[in-house]
Amino acid sequence: MKFSQWLALAALMAAGVLFWSLREVLIHLFAGVVLAMALCTLVGELRSRKPMPRSMALLICLVALVLVVSMATAIVVPPFTEQFHQLLLQLPSAAKELWKLAIGAINQTSAMVYGVNNSKGGWEEQLFANGLNALPDGASLASGVREGLQGLLGLAGNLGSGLVQLLFVLAMSLMVAVQPTAYRDVAISLLPSFYRRRARSILSQCGDALSSWMVGVLISSFCVALLAAIGLSLLGIKLVMANALLAGMLNVIPNVGPTLSTIFPMSVALLDAPWKAVAVLGLYVVIQNLESYVITPSVMHHQVKLLPGLTLTAQFVFTVVFGPLGLLLALPLAVVLQVLIREVVIHDLLDPWKKKRLAP
Repeated sequence: MKFSQWLALAALMAAGVLFWSLREVLIHLFAGVVLAMALCTLVGELRSRKPMPRSMALLICLVALVLVVSMATAIVVPPFTEQFHQLLLQLPSAAKELWKLAIGAINQTSAMVYGVNNSKGGWEEQLFANGLNALPDGASLASGVREGLQGLLGLAGNLGSGLVQLLFVLAMSLMVAVQPTAYRDVAISLLPSFYRRRARSILSQCGDALSSWMVGVLISSFCVALLAAIGLSLLGIKLVMANALLAGMLNVIPNVGPTLSTIFPMSVALLDAPWKAVAVLGLYVVIQNLESYVITPSVMHHQVKLLPGLTLTAQFVFTVVFGPLGLLLALPLAVVLQVLIREVVIHDLLDPWKKKRLAP
């Protein structure tokens, strides 16, 4: 290798180390870009229906979003907060009921297999006795209280840091939404001159994919929340609004979100009747199948297709690399990466290399 090649390799490795050290900043920048794309999509739809200056359309969209969020906060949040609080209070009782059902099932299975009824004086009392013997003494309790106070202080610091990060993401999204072309040109100017036209086309494809994904997720989440509300109402499950809104919001996180949204209504149904918990599980399975095979393909027919295995892998990798925010942004990250890999790696690098190899 020549000296220039060694220098380029060293620069590439240094850039990789720099990007890794700044990965938290980069994921927040990407979150700001996603929100900016949402605003740009709204602005584009408004300008396509009624021609007007971009600044005026952006102002109208921001005012409309503030009004919608304020009305939703005033109408939906108070009953949702009350129902969600009741939901959290009922979770321990549901856990105890589930524990009793599990113990009964294990005892019945033991009686069928070994022919011994273990329903009285069974292993569960010994398990709880061992747990009680392991309780800490007074000194350990004081130490635990002190550690708990330190944990609360750390939680307060994390909340403050999270608020600063949220403000940073919102500020970046507004700045990018005001002048998206200028920021795109700055990013393109960092590339070699011969590739800038191609890079502009690739970035446009990434923006279209993100816009299609956001519109599709919004529609599918609304449909999931509506179907969950109708199904839970027909089954006579309590706290319908809280459970339906949770199902819609958690639908943004594929694979993990729908599983988490099933826990809460099943817990409420289990306190009423065990068969209702099974019915709720069946209802959510039907809803998720409708969302996966009917709703999402219908509203996202222009979006890049992501295989379920790749989606799950992206969630795992981005959660390990970026933390909880990586889990939330795993799907838009996967959408953008798929476009970049298809256009840059496959079309621009591998296809020309293959043609050269096949040439006589």
